[in-house]
Order: sequence, then structure tokens, then C-alpha cells
Amino acid sequence: MKVLLTGSSGMVGKNILEHASAKDYEILTPTSSDLNLLVIDEIEKFMLANKPECIIHAAGLVGGIHANINRPFDFLANNLLMGLNLVTIAKKLGIKKFLNLGSSCMYPRNFEEAIPEKALLTGELEETNEGYAIAKVAVAKACEYISRENSNYYYKTIIPCNLYGKYDKFGDDSSHMIPAVIKKIHHAKANNIPEIEIWGDGNSRREFMYAEDLADLVFLYYSKNRIHT
Repeated sequence: MKVLLTGSSGMVGKNILEHASAKDYEILTPTSSDLNLLVIDEIEKFMLANKPECIIHAAGLVGGIHANINRPFDFLANNLLMGLNLVTIAKKLGIKKFLNLGSSCMYPRNFEEAIPEKALLTGELEETNEGYAIAKVAVAKACEYISRENSNYYYKTIIPCNLYGKYDKFGDDSSHMIPAVIKKIHHAKANNIPEIEIWGDGNSRREFMYAEDLADLVFLYYSKNRIHT
């Protein structure tokens, strides 16, 4: 099976490529210079030339709280365009299998219990990354609509919790919670700093998934008969 993997240079993409099952597939891994997902004509040209049988969409503009607060439009526009461009061309060219990676920020911000899947679009989103979340929800709904309109298409979104692991980002503006805290603790230890600042009031409950475990889930999907060629 020939698979187009977007975002192959990111944390999720690299963990997918290093998974033991990756050798069973012919995986296309264009860089952003090879394929600009913001330009729909480039996507169509690439698809026609390379003829992937299915798509794993793991690309996106991502960042920590600071980046999301300061650049909400960029996170909305870039992620929305990339996702919608991909599903539009995939549907147009008759590509039947599309696995879209969502984000836990798609769910409502104030939920007292474990969040069920049906909670999507039932409440306010977290304001700090609302732009990113709206884009992710829109692309997930696009996948849902395509599958609903034509049962020959299997466009599925999986929504993992917060990810961490190998190839995570440790930059000040782009890192998420775990790499950011690791970096702060390491810096404090190396420089004999007695205290560090961790954002938040300590009341938030977070769930984390190791990136290699998400790669396991991706290949589990592709081992199931319904999405196996």
C-alpha cells in the first residue's frame, strides 16, 4: 500500500516512520518544500504524479500556549487550509482512505468528568488555543461528512490526548508542557536556580500519551480489514 504521510518531519510523523510496521508500506514523505499544503494545486499535482492509496495527515502548525495566544489567526488559517485542501483533493481523486490526526483541544474546556467522544462541539473551547482547535474541528467534520455522503470513503479522525516523546520540541515558544518543564528543570539544575515557574494554577487535569503509542494506534487502524487494501 502506498501511503502519503504529511508532517513526516514532526514528532508524530517521525515516530510513525520509525515504527516496526512502517516497512510494510510504501510511505511518501514530502517535505514542505516538496509539497506546500497551503496551495491546493500543488497537492493535486503531487497526488496525480505519485498516486497514493491512502493519506495520514499529521502535518500542522503547532506550538505551546505562548505561540497560540500571540498568533491565533496563523494557527486557524494554516491548519484549516492544509486540512481542507488535502481532503478536497483526496475526495476529488477518489482516494478512499484518509486518517486525520486531531487534538484533544477540540473538546470543551470545562468538562467535569472523563470526556466522551460525543462531547465534541458541546461547549466552549479553551481560549488559549481556540484558533487551532476550530481548524481541527472543521477538518474532522469535513472527514465525517465525506464518509457519511459516500460509504465507499473511509475518512477517519483520531483524537489523541496531549503527546510527548522522542522528537518533541524544546523551544521556548513552540514547546508543549512536558518538554517545556523538562527544559526549565534542566536549566535550573545546570545553573543552580532554586525555583522555576510553571504556568497554570495547579488545578488543571491533563492526560498524556507517548508518541510511539500513537504510532501503534495508527498502524492498528491500517491492520483492520475495513481500511486495508
